[in-house]
Amino acid sequence: MHRGQQMRTGARGDQRMLSGRIAESAAAVWLEEQGYYLLQRNWRCRQGELDLIAEDNGMLVVVEVRSARAGSRFGTAAEAVNTRKQQKVRLVAAVYMQQMGWSSRNIRFDAAAITLDASGSKVEDILYIKDAF
Repeated sequence: MHRGQQMRTGARGDQRMLSGRIAESAAAVWLEEQGYYLLQRNWRCRQGELDLIAEDNGMLVVVEVRSARAGSRFGTAAEAVNTRKQQKVRLVAAVYMQQMGWSSRNIRFDAAAITLDASGSKVEDILYIKDAF
């Protein structure tokens, strides 16, 4: 566990992790259906994690996946891709590219905003945002 990170425990934390996995899987399937080639899921390093890494016609695409339940009082999934999160994803992507030896490769940052049903177990909508940040 990283400093400043709280351990998720109990049913709420388990449901949140399950909802996140459902959203990521839905985004991965959607990408492949659109002709993207999925390179990595949940790539991790000390600085953080990249949800999905894909290729789209030779372009490296990092996809930040966010989910929210329909009618959530906490806002939409798209709203969760805030400036702080964008900076973190860019930092981690730089580490990924350096490790892969792809420093000169073109990269695009997309977002997949997944709306789940009230139980958090079924996908209701996928909003895919190219060049999200």
